[in-house]
Amino acid sequence: MSRHVVGVTLDNLERLPLRCRRCVYWELAPHMREQVEEYGETEVEKEAWISAVLLEWGSCGRIAYSEDLPVGFVLYAPPNAVPRASAFPTAPVSADAIMLTSFFVLPEFRSCGLGRMLVQAAVQDLTRRGVKAIEAFGDEEAAEAAQNAIDHNCVVPADFLRSVGFKTVAADVRWPRMRLELRAGMSWKEDVEAALEQLLGQVSVSTVGSRERSLGRV
Repeated sequence: MSRHVVGVTLDNLERLPLRCRRCVYWELAPHMREQVEEYGETEVEKEAWISAVLLEWGSCGRIAYSEDLPVGFVLYAPPNAVPRASAFPTAPVSADAIMLTSFFVLPEFRSCGLGRMLVQAAVQDLTRRGVKAIEAFGDEEAAEAAQNAIDHNCVVPADFLRSVGFKTVAADVRWPRMRLELRAGMSWKEDVEAALEQLLGQVSVSTVGSRERSLGRV
């Protein structure tokens, strides 16, 4: 089963799950969100936010596909484009970081590496653009909230962020701010390739050295 990741655009935004397209948890300040939800204009506001970030800053997310089925996505943006961020007790996001906001993988595709793949795709995109770090607010009670049907699923579980390399930079019992330094943001594939390159280099040096010693004895 082939999997691939593509950038979020206005053309493929409609491939996101409907409830995610209508969610403006991060894109609007809390009081504005309530007004927009009351008048049923959340999907329009989401598209407007994506459009503005794309025009003013550039690529702001990745969508993961399994064959032709979109199975997960991640969105990220400069902190000043994320009004909700200032409402968290561990705000503000660091000036040198880009903020990871929305993150979602279909339940039936979880626990098979897709979440890590999406994070690595974001890392690769942002590293190429000279970004130093990604920060996100984690939810320490995500599992309990899910069991009790509490609507906080727009915040990424802190345990997941830790599992992909994020470290806590501002502690909180519920909403820690977490950070991933992009200098160390290599994927497992890149790690393996680097190790192989180093190993082959050592073998090559060893082979050349042996050949030179042999030639010296002739």
